[in-house]
Amino acid sequence: MTIIETRGVWLTTTGSQVLKSRELIAEAMDFLAQTGFNVVFPVVWTKGLTLYPSKVMQQTFGVKIDPLFADRDPLADVIAEARRVGLKVIPWFEYGFASSYNLNGGMLLAKKTEWAARDRDGNLVNKNGFDWLNSLDPQVQNFMLDLVLEVVKNYDVDGIQGDDRLPALPSEGGYDQLTVQRYHSSFRKNPPRNPQDKQWLQWRADILTDFLARLYQKVKAVNPNLLVSMAPNIPDWALKEYLQDSPKWLEQKIVDIIHPQVYRLDFPSYKSIIDQLVKKQFAGMSPRLAPGILMKLGNYSISAEYLMQAIEYNRDRGISGEVFFFYEGLRDNNNALAKVLQNNAYTENASFPSLSDLNKSSVANNKSSSISQKLLNFWRNIS
Repeated sequence: MTIIETRGVWLTTTGSQVLKSRELIAEAMDFLAQTGFNVVFPVVWTKGLTLYPSKVMQQTFGVKIDPLFADRDPLADVIAEARRVGLKVIPWFEYGFASSYNLNGGMLLAKKTEWAARDRDGNLVNKNGFDWLNSLDPQVQNFMLDLVLEVVKNYDVDGIQGDDRLPALPSEGGYDQLTVQRYHSSFRKNPPRNPQDKQWLQWRADILTDFLARLYQKVKAVNPNLLVSMAPNIPDWALKEYLQDSPKWLEQKIVDIIHPQVYRLDFPSYKSIIDQLVKKQFAGMSPRLAPGILMKLGNYSISAEYLMQAIEYNRDRGISGEVFFFYEGLRDNNNALAKVLQNNAYTENASFPSLSDLNKSSVANNKSSSISQKLLNFWRNIS
């Protein structure tokens, strides 16, 4: 029986050189295929710039592509090299509705000041260093939708991916004049000063859910087999902080596969979140779930033991796959973690789930006993 699992990894421009040349991309695709991966999520929208030649960006902001890649098309290179070795490609719109990082909105808001997200005091929304576009504004939504559709219409991709910034808005936002007027027309009063008022939270989250529904429909109109993939933060925190109501996305069937960022630094914490997802927020949705696992960030690197425990627990809970942040974690220490995957959990080849697979009641081949044996062998080998 063919194993059907999501075995994915994010490709970044931060902390990585992979996208800097066609040669480095080719080497990375060879490496991932040999390790047992079957899908890559290359960044295509970051720091307010695209990593492909964009007519939308050229017409709106006068910048066709990130100047670092002015003479290339990194997305086209990734697709060509991934196809060569049988990997799926789902472009990742990393920045989503963020406009810049501590640059007062950067180029985007310098040219479109009316697109700024505003807090209750009228200030540009900045959360954890990120400056934000107003994702509740129909013009901003149409701009983002145009970027996504530009990719799916012009490139041979397998889907598109949003994350903790798409669709999203820090809950401090929504106090711009347009949104306040919209709220007032519905409730005959201004929004509450408390940005985390329950009703105010849900009203804004529903606007973003409606946007995702529209994005989903537009992508499917281009090609019904394209996957709409989302990597939000974990519920219910994501709703309270970023207006992301991901359980409703799944309930409304406007996301095909979801990768909540279960970025925890130890296995007990990871296990606790997975239990909540499977039993509560995403109950009955395990076939569509492939959690995001933090492999590397700054000085942190996941241990081999935790890595294998997480994969085994995923399978035990009927979760057939995971996505790792990010590629360079596989290459540290002479490819140590890649070797762990290749020699243990990813020894057998696996097919990336198709839309029809995801629509079935379960795509999980019951591999838990097999992986448990591999984990046992792994512990024996390191003891």
